Amino acid sequence: MRWCFFFPSIVALLGAVFLWFALRDTPSSVGLPELNITKKEKKDEDSKEFKQIIRKRVFCNPYIWILAFANFFVYTVRYAVLDWGPTLLGEWKGISIEHASWMVAGFEISGIIGMLVAGWATDRFFGGRGPRVCVICMIMSTVFITLFWGLNHPPMWMAALILGCAGFFIYGPQALVGIAAANIATQEAAASAAGFTGLFGYASTLISGWGLGLLAQTMGWNYAIGALIIFGSIGAVVFMLAWKAKANGYEEDEKK
Repeated sequence: MRWCFFFPSIVALLGAVFLWFALRDTPSSVGLPELNITKKEKKDEDSKEFKQIIRKRVFCNPYIWILAFANFFVYTVRYAVLDWGPTLLGEWKGISIEHASWMVAGFEISGIIGMLVAGWATDRFFGGRGPRVCVICMIMSTVFITLFWGLNHPPMWMAALILGCAGFFIYGPQALVGIAAANIATQEAAASAAGFTGLFGYASTLISGWGLGLLAQTMGWNYAIGALIIFGSIGAVVFMLAWKAKANGYEEDEKK
């Protein structure tokens, strides 16, 4: 059992060593031209003007709030499957813990592929408008969770396939929310916008962890998965509110 803790720690340490030697600080260090950073972009973060920028582009920007609230529902669905997946598959679908663990791992692997596809589709077909891709991904993820909910003791391969498809779509919004928020808030407020949306995402663990477990314990897994379907549907609706958002906020700055 100790290797359940040792192995992830070893992977993290190896990753840290790789980043230490491979990560570069500036574009010029890898032979790329430097970005043209104007004096306006070098303002002291403690200045009054910078605080006004953060207030306007983050806290008073309705699209940032929409993305933040939507992120809450994305993380609720994602972490609910990740945290409760093996228990859910064992108690509700009668799948052994060994097979359930691999199925949840497939959910994660499918999600990695889904993130890459979502990013590519955002640039290729939607002109960088991440919220529009998030709407589609959230709807599709909810559809597959609904399919999973409606099947009684399906063949293992079918359950794994449906769960993997749900993971494929739910990870797209997770990757795109922070990027979309940073683009909308522009470079000067990008970090604040990404952090703000991330705060809502991680706040969801109260629901996906304790809340879902309590619901499953008191009312059963049917109600717990039904709740996830509701959360996924609400997330899709919230993302729709940002459908008209521009790809970034730089065009607005140029007009000024």
